[in-house]
Amino acid sequence: MREIILDTETTGLDPAAGHRVVEIGCVEATNHIPTGKSWHCYINPERDMPEEAFRIHGLSTAFLADQPVFAQIADDFLVFIGDSSLVIHNASFDMKFLNAELALLARPPLDNARAVDTVTLARRRYPGAQVNLDSLCRRFEIDLSAREKHGALLDAELLAEVYLELRGGRQPNLALAGDIVSRDNGRSAVPRPVRAPRPHAPADAERAAHGELVASLTDPIWSR
Repeated sequence: MREIILDTETTGLDPAAGHRVVEIGCVEATNHIPTGKSWHCYINPERDMPEEAFRIHGLSTAFLADQPVFAQIADDFLVFIGDSSLVIHNASFDMKFLNAELALLARPPLDNARAVDTVTLARRRYPGAQVNLDSLCRRFEIDLSAREKHGALLDAELLAEVYLELRGGRQPNLALAGDIVSRDNGRSAVPRPVRAPRPHAPADAERAAHGELVASLTDPIWSR
């Protein structure tokens, strides 16, 4: 089962107010486990970067001016995600922005039904607890030391670890063949000598003792 763990960074909170996507990060997973493949791109939003958004992700107007616009990366992005499920933290936010970008290009929208919202999964599992990405990483003891600011690819990588934990973690009985080999350190099975079966028939003394026991019983089943 192929899934894409996805995150975006934007210039603001609402595409209807003219805000745009400035970064997309994707991590491929199979059966909830990252495969090592990823896709990442910075995007020129063709507008200025508000100070509030810059404080969150650190992407400046000057830096983004040299990046491709969304129209230039749309095909590569859509090819990478294919028809896979999209695992997103607060999915409605990212899906809204991605579909706004696609609408500007007169492209069909991404189906919201293909999105798996990890906020919803976390709230079901931990009702009443904080379910932002930092809190979930701390809960599952996932290293946050590299996360000084928000970044789409880094956040997608962290979310991939969180998502695996929300789905039950890496189960030993579901480990991939490569994991099984690594746990065995590549050792082959040691041949063991074949032992002849041991006799289990009763000895004469045991037969005599059993006969005495039977004789002392009233209507024993062994005599029928």
